[in-house]
Amino acid sequence: QGASPPQGAYRLFAERLSQLEEAEGDFDHFTQSYQSLGARRQPNNGLLFTEWAPGAKGLFLTGDFNGWEKLSHPFTRKEHGKWELYLPPKRDRSPPVLHKSKLKLIILTENDEYLFRISPWARYVTKRLDSVTYDWIHWDPLHPYLVLHPRPPKQRSLRIYEAHVGIASSEEKIASYQSFTLNLLPRIKHLGYNCIQLMAIMEHAYYASFGYQVTSFFAASSRFGTPEDLKKLVDTAHSLGLTVLLDVVHSHASSNTDDGINQFDGTDSCFFHPGPRGNHSDWGSRIFDYSSWEVSRFLLSNLRWWMEEYRFDGFRFDGVTSMLYHHHGVGMSFSGSYSDYFGMHINEDALIHLMLSNHLLHTLYPECITIAEDVSGMPGLCRPIAAGGLGFDYRLAMAIPDKWIQILKERRDEEWDMADIVYTLTNRRRGERSIAYAESHDQALVGDKSLAFWLMDQEMYTNMSALMPMTVVIDRGIQLHKMIRLLTHSLGGEGYLNFMGNEFGHPEWLDFPRKGNSESYRYARRQYNLVDMQHLRYQQLNAFDRDMNHAEDKHGWLASAPAVVTTINQEDKVIVFERANLVFIFNFHPSCSYTDYRVAAGRLGKYTIKLDSDDLMYGGHGRLEHATEFFTEPVSFRGRAQSFKVSEWQNAAFVGLCK
Repeated sequence: QGASPPQGAYRLFAERLSQLEEAEGDFDHFTQSYQSLGARRQPNNGLLFTEWAPGAKGLFLTGDFNGWEKLSHPFTRKEHGKWELYLPPKRDRSPPVLHKSKLKLIILTENDEYLFRISPWARYVTKRLDSVTYDWIHWDPLHPYLVLHPRPPKQRSLRIYEAHVGIASSEEKIASYQSFTLNLLPRIKHLGYNCIQLMAIMEHAYYASFGYQVTSFFAASSRFGTPEDLKKLVDTAHSLGLTVLLDVVHSHASSNTDDGINQFDGTDSCFFHPGPRGNHSDWGSRIFDYSSWEVSRFLLSNLRWWMEEYRFDGFRFDGVTSMLYHHHGVGMSFSGSYSDYFGMHINEDALIHLMLSNHLLHTLYPECITIAEDVSGMPGLCRPIAAGGLGFDYRLAMAIPDKWIQILKERRDEEWDMADIVYTLTNRRRGERSIAYAESHDQALVGDKSLAFWLMDQEMYTNMSALMPMTVVIDRGIQLHKMIRLLTHSLGGEGYLNFMGNEFGHPEWLDFPRKGNSESYRYARRQYNLVDMQHLRYQQLNAFDRDMNHAEDKHGWLASAPAVVTTINQEDKVIVFERANLVFIFNFHPSCSYTDYRVAAGRLGKYTIKLDSDDLMYGGHGRLEHATEFFTEPVSFRGRAQSFKVSEWQNAAFVGLCK
C-alpha cells in the first residue's frame, strides 16, 4: 500500500522554503546563484569573481592572464564567507581573461598555507596527458551554441535508453559528444526509445568511477568534447522527439582536493560535514551537509544550471538511499516494515533537500521528470509533496534485475518459480510509479555479467552466426533473453529502462581503463558493429527490442493501469496477464510445448497477435507463423468470462490484441 513520510517532513520543508524565500527575497533567484558566483562577464566585458570560502584567510586569482603571479590579484572579503574580485576590461574593451585560458584560485588557510584550487562553479575543466589533476579553463565563447529545437512534450510512457557517451563506440577509445550525436541518436530513435539517460556528464577526474565521483559539478566532462558539443547533442535529441535526462550525483562528492571541492577553503567542512560524518566509508567520498544554506544554494543552483544552460529535461538522482539514511543503507536489509523508514536513522536534512529539489524542478519546469535511485523502498518517495511525499515522478525498481540475476545464477530452468517472478515484478507501492529494467549498467560492470552472457557465456564468441544451426545453449539464451525483457517491460512498472547495447545481447562485461587492466579500453566500449552484421544473431535480438518498444508506443501499456494477472501455472511454467486491452502470454517451460492451451481472456472477440517472440525474424522457431488470430469462447475460466486456445508454443511469449 502507498504511504508517505510523516507530516512533520512537510512542515520542515515548508519552514525551510519560507526561510529561503524570506532571506533571499526570491527562491527563483536563490536557485540561479551560478549567475552571481564563480566567474561572470559583466556588460562592460569586465569579469566579476565571487567565491564562498568561509574558512579561508585570504583568496587570490592567478592564471594565464597575469603570467601566473600568485598574489597579485587578491579577493576582498565580504559577509557570510563570500570573497569578491573584479577585473576591469582591457583598454580595447576586450575581457581581461581570454576564452580557453587557464585559471587557478589560491587559498590562504588559517595555518598560513597556500593551496591551489579550482572554483566549485567552474564551467569547464580539462586535463593534460602529462598531468594528474584537472585545470580550470575559462569558458566564454564568442559564439555560443544557439538552440534550434524546443523540448519535446512530456512522455506518457517512458522508454529509457541509459547511455554513457565515452563507451558509445566499438573502437577502443573514448567516444565523443559529436560521435554520439551522429551515430547513437538515430539508432536510439530507430529502436523506439523516447528518452535518453546520460551518465558521467558531470566532470569526474577518475574515469573508472563511471561518473559517480564528481569533482566539478557545473562542468560537462571534457573527455567527450566541449560544452557546446553537449548542447548540440541535447538539442539534436530534442529534434528527434527524445527526452534527455541527466544522471545527477548530489549524494556525495569526490574526495579530491586539488581538482575537486573537498577542503576547498582549507577546512574539513565547507560543503561537507566535518569529521567522520562527512565521509562515506564504502565509497571513499565526501557527504554534503544538507542543512547548510550555501550547500542548498550550490546543489539547487546546480539543477537549474543543467536545465537552463544545457536544456536537460530532468534527472535520475543517484544514491538516494545513501542520502535518506544516516547509515547510508550500508549493510542494511530493508524488510518493508515502516520502522525501516521512520526514526532517528533518517537524515531529515537530506530528505528536506530532496523535497526542495523536486519542488524547484516541478514548479519552474512542469514537464520535468525526476527519478530516484532508491533500493530501500522508502514510502512516499514518488508521492506529491503536497500529499506529504518527496515529489519524485518515478523510482527505479531495483529488485527486478537482482531477481533475474539470482535466477540465472542459482536455478535450473525447470526450477524457475513463476509466482516468485510475478511477485517481484508486481511488488511496488500503490500510487508510486516505477521504472522497470531487467539489467542496467550495474549488471554490466566487471565482476558481473549481462543477461546475455549469463545465458550464453562463451558460446557467444563462436555460435552467434545465423548461417549455422543454433546450438541448444544459443537457442535457449536467445529465447529467454527476449522473454525476460518483454515480461519486465510489460509487467514490471510504469516505465522501462535499458542499458546501451543490452538490447542486442552485448557480450562480455564493462571495465574502464585502470591500473588493474593495464589501462585498456578493450571492455570500455559497446560493440555496435556486431548488431550491424546481418549474419549474426545479435540483429535478431535487436529487432525484437525495437518491435517491443514500437508495440508499447502504439498500445501504451506503460501508461495504463497495472496488469491483471490471470494465470500463474507453476507446473506448465505459464504466466498470463492483461494490460492496456492486451493479453500477454508466456511459456517458460524448457521442454514442453502446448497445443490448444486454454487461457483466460477479459473481452469477447477476435484476438490478433501483435508481437511474437517466437517469430523467425527474432531468432525464434515460427511455431505460430500460421496461427495469427484466436477467437474467444464463452467458457468460465478462473473467474473470467471468456477464454481462447493457443496453438503450439514453447519457451516463447506473445502479445494479443482484441478487435
